[in-house]
Amino acid sequence: MLKRGMRLSALAVTIALSLTLPTACGAEDPDWRTIDPENLLVIETGKGRIIVEMRPDLAPLAVARIKELTRAGTFDGLQFHRVIDGFVAQTGNPGNKDGGKSALPNLAPEFTAKIAPASGYVPISTRSDGSTGFLGTLPVETVSAAEDARRGEGTTQTWGAYCPGVVGMGRDDAFDSANSEFFFMRGSARRLDRLYTAWGMTVEGLEIVYKLNTGEPPAAPDVMTRVRIAADIPSGERPTVEAMRPASVDFLSYVGAIRGQKRADFSICDLRVGTRIDGKDNP
Repeated sequence: MLKRGMRLSALAVTIALSLTLPTACGAEDPDWRTIDPENLLVIETGKGRIIVEMRPDLAPLAVARIKELTRAGTFDGLQFHRVIDGFVAQTGNPGNKDGGKSALPNLAPEFTAKIAPASGYVPISTRSDGSTGFLGTLPVETVSAAEDARRGEGTTQTWGAYCPGVVGMGRDDAFDSANSEFFFMRGSARRLDRLYTAWGMTVEGLEIVYKLNTGEPPAAPDVMTRVRIAADIPSGERPTVEAMRPASVDFLSYVGAIRGQKRADFSICDLRVGTRIDGKDNP
């Protein structure tokens, strides 16, 4: 359904981590934000934990559906039934095979969204026909400021950029056929932009996504043993996830380093917003 792309280079990870600065005890770090636990999807697997930052401002219907199915226990025990090296890891099918759905109605497509200035979108690269940047931890692309101005709505037309770690809704051939399946990007596949609803970004456990057994289906599929919304996890167990602000000096320095390394090949998929889990840097 869904092609190959690049993984974030080890150099990029090293630079990103070297630019993180400790926070004074009890002080709020202006360069970091704590992600709302209501918008964190926590997935336990036999190979480790995966955490996704959900973006209801970009895909409200998809995020609401993921929350509903999670809280109903629908995802617990489901397999990663379609895992393609360098492409996607797909799950969320109650029948554990490609094409199945929950009993809920299909969703309307949310391939693009009109994002208000208060959303916190941070452009990283600007062209005459648009920009690329980050909405929280999620890499996105937008139309140009001139096009936004012509619409005169005070919003920016935005869509997810299908880079490694981005999470999207699976669907059939029809645009309005997304239901319960979702997929993790294991590479870059920008051809999916504006064709599949992007609703989240992996903020912990991308290495777990890469370790999932491959196949269509895999001979020994990995399983989501338990899926929860972080807000529903008892406070003593709940992970606290912080994300670097893309407008911070440290992040922009990291961007400059990667841009210098990649030069003409530079793209938003070469970048990854740094995160901390329970106060520790997330590799």
